[in-house]
Amino acid sequence: MPRNYRKEYDNYQGKPKQKKRRAGRNNARRKLTKKGVVKKGDGKDVHHKDGNPRNNKASNLKAKPKAKNRSYARTKTARKRNAKA
Repeated sequence: MPRNYRKEYDNYQGKPKQKKRRAGRNNARRKLTKKGVVKKGDGKDVHHKDGNPRNNKASNLKAKPKAKNRSYARTKTARKRNAKA
C-alpha cells in the first residue's frame, strides 16, 4: 500500500502546533548554519538538549550525528525516556 502524504499532512503535519514545532526546528538549523556549526549535507542534526524544538537558546542547541540524535529510547507516549539523551 503506498504512503498517503496528503492524509499525513491533514492529520498531523498540518496542525498549527506541529507547524510551530517545525518552524522552531528550521530556525534552530538556520542559527547553527550561520554560526558555521552545521552545513548542508554534513549528516548532522540540530539537537535540542531539553527536547523542546521551540527553545532555540544557544545553550540549548548542539550539533549531533543523525544516528545519535534519532536513536534515543522512547516511552509508550513517544517521549524521550531520558531527557538528557
